[in-house]
Amino acid sequence: MRSTIAEFFQVCEVVDRLDEWVSVSDLRQEFNAPDVDKERDIRLWENGEGKLIGFGKLSIQESVDAFLSFRVHPTVRGEGIEQEIIRWGEARMKEVARDKGVYAKFRSPVRDTQTERIALLDSCGFTPKRYFFEMERSLTEPLPKPELPVGFTLQSHSSPQFSGKQEQRRFLEAWVEAHNQTFIDHWNFHEVKVEQVEYIVSDPNYRPDLTWVAVAPDGKFAAFCYCCFYPEDNKYKGRKEGWINTLGTRRGFRQRGLGKAMLLSGMEGLRVVGMDKALLGVDAENPSGATRLYESVGFSKVHTNIVYGKEL
Repeated sequence: MRSTIAEFFQVCEVVDRLDEWVSVSDLRQEFNAPDVDKERDIRLWENGEGKLIGFGKLSIQESVDAFLSFRVHPTVRGEGIEQEIIRWGEARMKEVARDKGVYAKFRSPVRDTQTERIALLDSCGFTPKRYFFEMERSLTEPLPKPELPVGFTLQSHSSPQFSGKQEQRRFLEAWVEAHNQTFIDHWNFHEVKVEQVEYIVSDPNYRPDLTWVAVAPDGKFAAFCYCCFYPEDNKYKGRKEGWINTLGTRRGFRQRGLGKAMLLSGMEGLRVVGMDKALLGVDAENPSGATRLYESVGFSKVHTNIVYGKEL
């Protein structure tokens, strides 16, 4: 079934041109994540001939925030399937919210150029909640050398001191703690658990040599940069691009240049493994001024994505 869904996504991509090619292995990793309920949070719509014409997936956080991603076959758009998918998502979220006795926040992302999708969300009671930029920077141009503050050391997940099973666990626990302490004051923060990160590092595409931490003199993980690239996607697109997936400096260590040092280390790491372009996504209202940091080392905006939402 995943191969059928991947083919369906490619049919949609030909029309939508969002640069979102998806492989079967991408879907396998996404659907098998520990926080995904495949039976209740993924749904397919078929026509009378059994052909896939609609797809909906909910990503539900413990605090009952949910993101709905959905696609409809180009030949049947505007015939009511979009509204049916949204109604399914709302019903599922109301069920979850009722079980937990809380209000649910229901959200769906959209590119600012998708005027029909925006009109659909508007008509269903959604309003814009947050804006995000996708940015890129060539890695074929010179990169400044990363400079850590005195007393801090740069280490990667592939370092020998993290090679044992217990050491691996300690690394992930320290990384999760640093991540949660870093993003607790950001929009839509949800605490990450060690089990979620363990699943990420189990991905065959995960590269420990592209996960970096800045270790403070007291041994704390003060800042981090997790990078990745997707070989199948790059092969299909004929590109060599990688992502600055997660970058952060924990509270108490900011304004020392750690963020810039970690960003440059991640970019250099991507270049070393053969990438010629770095991509990242950033909250347009990021409280730590991340957009300015990215622009200062040569990143420029290529897309704007909007999170639409409403409360149920």
